[in-house]
Amino acid sequence: MGEAVRSADWVLDLQPYETRGLYGYDEGQRETERFTAETWVVRDICSHEPWPFTDDQFDFAICSHTLEDVRDPVRVCEELQRVAKAGYIEVPSRLEEQTVGINGDWPGWAHHRWLCDVDGQGIQFVHKSHALSGQPQFTVPMSYTDSRPISERRSTLWWEGGFSCGERVIMSGDEMDAYLAEALPPEAKGLRQGGRLRQALSRRR
Repeated sequence: MGEAVRSADWVLDLQPYETRGLYGYDEGQRETERFTAETWVVRDICSHEPWPFTDDQFDFAICSHTLEDVRDPVRVCEELQRVAKAGYIEVPSRLEEQTVGINGDWPGWAHHRWLCDVDGQGIQFVHKSHALSGQPQFTVPMSYTDSRPISERRSTLWWEGGFSCGERVIMSGDEMDAYLAEALPPEAKGLRQGGRLRQALSRRR
């Protein structure tokens, strides 16, 4: 559990309070928790029922390495903007999600549903197709990504008052190939070739 979560007064989580620190606490970290069992709210954050908080209840909200996992990140972003006046969002970068070897012989994290594009105005989500695993020309090896600074492996958004959010729906193989190529470092340009993902998407039409 990161410093940001332990510094929070309230936590919204699918898992119960007893699971906090599931991924490990350093010595003494549990004693610095600001939330309690009463302010740990168990909730499916994608539910279309409003979160149990009032409008602008919080001065600041942190959503770190969550949006890429959930089934409806746009809904989560909408509720974040309703209950908080400002906040911070962090997701894996496109480079990280197109890196083979992050947690197995496939691109990025196996359980992530979305590729996330962040700019100064907001965040956009693209379905992370399993076909990416058959597109080596649109991936990089872990040895490359490990050599890059952490800032290139994370995408962050500091927002105040609101931000834009939405899903980008890609319907053609050519558009998807171009989109995936955008995330590759310049030195990988020579690896870009026609791909099986384009062929797979063509068969859907």
